[in-house]
Amino acid sequence: MQHTSTQDTLVGLFVASGIVGLLFLALQVSNLSSFIKEDTYTVTARFENSGGLKVKSAVSAAGVKIGQVSAINFDPTTYESVVEMHINAKYTTIPDDTSASIFTAGLLGEQYVNLVPGGSEDYLKNGSAIEITQSAIILEKVIGQFLFKSAEEKAETKK
Repeated sequence: MQHTSTQDTLVGLFVASGIVGLLFLALQVSNLSSFIKEDTYTVTARFENSGGLKVKSAVSAAGVKIGQVSAINFDPTTYESVVEMHINAKYTTIPDDTSASIFTAGLLGEQYVNLVPGGSEDYLKNGSAIEITQSAIILEKVIGQFLFKSAEEKAETKK
C-alpha cells in the first residue's frame, strides 16, 4: 500500500480542522470566546448573595447578552456582594430604574445577571448603580426551608 503526499496532506488538514473545531467548542463552553475588546461602560449592582456568579459571567437583557461581569467584591460595611458589569456601549438606552437578578442557565448551572428594564426616561451611564436587585436563589436554602416547614406542619398536626 503506497501513500501519496496528497493523501498525507488531506489527512493532516482533516486532523487540523478537528483540533480547531474542538478549540472553538472549548472556548464557547468556557465563555472565553470574546478576545476582541469592545467599547463598554461600567455599572454596579449590590446583592445580598451573589451565589456562584463568576467574573466573565454573562449579563443579559431579554435573553440577549449585552455585557459581562468584570468584578465581584465584598463590601465589609454593608456585608453585600458588589458586582461590577461591563455593558456593551451600543446599549445606551437602558433605563436607570432597571432591576438586576441573578439566574441560573443551562445544564451546567452557570449563573448570569439578567437585567429587566424599568420605565425611566433617564438611562444608565458609566458609573451608574442598579438599585433594584434580586440575589441568587440558593438551592440548599430553599430545600432547608421546605424541610423545616414540612416538619413544623407535622408537629402541629400531632397536637
